[in-house]
Parts: sequence; C-alpha cells; structure tokens
Amino acid sequence: MKNKLIIFLLLFCSSAAAQTGSWNILNAKLDLSDRWNLFGEAQLRSLRFYDDFHYYELKAGASFSISKNFSLTTGFGIFDTYSPGGNFKSPQVNDEFRTWLQLNMSQYEKRLKFEHRYRAEQRWTSDGFRNRFRYRFSSVYPLNSKKIEPGTFYLNISDEIFFTNRAPYFERNRFFVGAGHEFSNLFSLQLGYMSQFDYRINDETGRNFLQLSFLFELEAKKKTGEKVPASMD
Repeated sequence: MKNKLIIFLLLFCSSAAAQTGSWNILNAKLDLSDRWNLFGEAQLRSLRFYDDFHYYELKAGASFSISKNFSLTTGFGIFDTYSPGGNFKSPQVNDEFRTWLQLNMSQYEKRLKFEHRYRAEQRWTSDGFRNRFRYRFSSVYPLNSKKIEPGTFYLNISDEIFFTNRAPYFERNRFFVGAGHEFSNLFSLQLGYMSQFDYRINDETGRNFLQLSFLFELEAKKKTGEKVPASMD
C-alpha cells in the first residue's frame, strides 16, 4: 500500500508539472535617491514546464516616492505572444507596445506590509488600441526578522483583477502565493505559484504557472528605509 501511494503521488506530481507553465522574471532596480528609482524587467513564459515558450516582455520605467506610503510609477515596454504548441511558434498572436501610470499605497501592521496598486495601461496591440485598468492587493510577511533585510525569508501573497472599458469589462484575475529570500542588499530570489483566469482575446493563454523571480537592487545613493523585493508585472 505504501509503495502504491508513493507511485500515485509521483504520477500526480508529474501530471501537475506537465500542466503547469513557467513564468521567469529578471528585475533590476537602480535607486537614485530616497525618492527616485529606475527599473528594467524581462519576462519569459511557457505553457508547459519549461517547454512551449510562447510569450516574452521587456519593459522599463521610473518611480517617485511621494512619502513612505505613496509612490507613483510610469513605464513602457513590448509584449509579444506566440501561438501555443511550440517554442515561439508562428504565427505571432499579439505584438503589443504598452505604457502605464501607477499609484502604490502601502500600509504597515507591525512586521506585516500591505500594498494597494492601481494601474492604468495604454495598449497598442495587433487588434488596435485598448485601455486596461488593474488593481492588485498584496501582503508581505518577513519570517525571521522584524523587517526585510539581508538574510530574511519572507512570504508573499497577492491577488490582482483586470478591467477594460469594453465588454465583457472583467478581463482577468491573478492569484499568487510564494516565498522569497533576500540574500544581500543587492539580490533577492522569489519562488511561487501563479493561478490565472481570464477572458482573453489575443493575450497569453494558460492557467497555472511556477513563477521564479531574480530581483536585483542597485544603489547610486544609499537608500534609507525597508526594501521589499517585488517584480513590476
């Protein structure tokens, strides 16, 4: 019975992995001062576990901290989607250029941090121009220290909803749960699970992803306050 259970669990895990895509993020941020920073990010996604790569994006931008709890961000990027069934299989499904404006609001409850993110996107897609509006609620909890600093392990949970100004209006929902480790002031690594549900036209397909994030933060001038590793997606 024990051997049968082990075999069943192995087959189940293998089947789950085969149906889970990969979502890989490389993010770099440059702190110019306590208020200003620049960022760049690259993403590569697949519909199966590190196979059937169909999507990539490259983006950059700048953020300005109004206060400890409020910041503004603007950015731009390219977002390309290919047909499922192969690695960047032709024909290309969507060729998109995007800009956005964003407001972040942070709240602190002892060591737990909450963030509300509001974003308005302007999208030039293969189907013409489209607007999109996003709201993300996330929470970060350091496990072995009172705040996130080098050597800290942390948990990260978020949920994001997407709307448009066209029917059916509700476009997508993303739920993420994961954990990370800040190795140093320069580098953090985060691993988690992303579940996605959407009404899509020509955007990325897929429902479940293993998300792996490499997060770098450089300082042109030493920054005070807590650093909270996060991608810009």
